[in-house]
Amino acid sequence: MPEATISFADHDQIRTLFGARDEFLRRVRDCIGIDVVVRGDELHLHGDRPRIERGLKVFNELRDIVEKQGQLEEMEVSRVLADELADEPAASETTIDLFDRTRHHVGPRSAGQLEYVRAIKRNELVFCTGPAGCGKTYLAVATAISALRCEQVRRIVLVRPAVEAGEKLGFLPGDIFAKVNPYLRPLLDALNDLLDFETVQRYLDKDVIEIVPLAFMRGRTLNDTFIILDEGQNTTVTQMKMFLTRMGERSRIVVAGDVTQIDLPEHIGSGLVDAVARLANVRGVAAVEMTGRDIVRHRLVKEIVRAYDRTSGGRGARSAPRAK
Repeated sequence: MPEATISFADHDQIRTLFGARDEFLRRVRDCIGIDVVVRGDELHLHGDRPRIERGLKVFNELRDIVEKQGQLEEMEVSRVLADELADEPAASETTIDLFDRTRHHVGPRSAGQLEYVRAIKRNELVFCTGPAGCGKTYLAVATAISALRCEQVRRIVLVRPAVEAGEKLGFLPGDIFAKVNPYLRPLLDALNDLLDFETVQRYLDKDVIEIVPLAFMRGRTLNDTFIILDEGQNTTVTQMKMFLTRMGERSRIVVAGDVTQIDLPEHIGSGLVDAVARLANVRGVAAVEMTGRDIVRHRLVKEIVRAYDRTSGGRGARSAPRAK
C-alpha cells in the first residue's frame, strides 16, 4: 500500500496537531480517507495515492499553523478541510471516507452496495431493500458517521420500530429505555463495529448520536441531521408517513429493510413497500434494491438466503414493488 511521511520538530507539535483526545486527527483521517501511524516525530500516511496526496496537503498546512501559532483551533481545522474537500473529485460519491475500529477501510464491496452508496450521496431520501447480510444498515451508518465528521450534518438519529420477529417477548423489566433496548441493539452493534467504545459513549452522552424507537419520533422536526430507519419493512403506512415527515432543513433520510421478512400482522400493509411505490417519481428520492449477490456477511448467509428463496418461491414480500 502506498505510504508517505511527514516530519515534525518534536512530539509536542504532533500532540497539538492531533487535538484533545485525537479529535483533529480523527476528523482529518476520516474526511480524507487515509490511515495515520505515528513513529517518533513522524506521521506515516497510508492509503491510495490520491488520498495520500490530499492528506499531505492538509497535514502540512496544519503543521504550518502549529509552527506559527503554537496551537491549533477547531475552526482552523474546519477551514483547511473545507478548502481541500471543495476540490474533491466526483468519484468521492462512490466512497465512504471512514475506517472501522479495526483500521479497515469501509466502502462498498459489490455492485449493489456501490449503487446504494452513490444513491445516498446524491439524494436526500433513499430507500434500500434487500436480504439479510447485504450491508443495508451498516453502510448507512458508516456514511452517516463520515458525514458527521466532515460536518455535513450535526447529528445522527437512528430509528427502529419495536416489532417482535414472530414471537411475543411479554413483559420486559426496567424503565422505558431498558424495555426498548433489545429492539435497538442492532443499531448499537453497527456503531460499536465502526467506532471505539469511548467515542460511541461520548456521542450518545452528548446527544450527537441518538437511538430512538419509531414511536418516539412523532411531533419532532430534525434539522442538520442524518436519519436512518432500520427494519423499515415493519412500519405501517401511517408510521412511515409520520417518520418521513420528520425531515427538516439540510437533513437526509435512509430507510432500509428486507421486504421478505415482514413481521406485521397479515392484514397490515408494510409502510416501506407502500412508500417505495408511492414516491417512485419524486425528485430527490431514490430506491435501491440489493440481491443475494450483494451479501457480504458470512459465506453461509448467502447460501441460507438462496435456499429459503428457492423453497418459499419468494413468499413474504407482500407484493413488494421492484425498486428503480
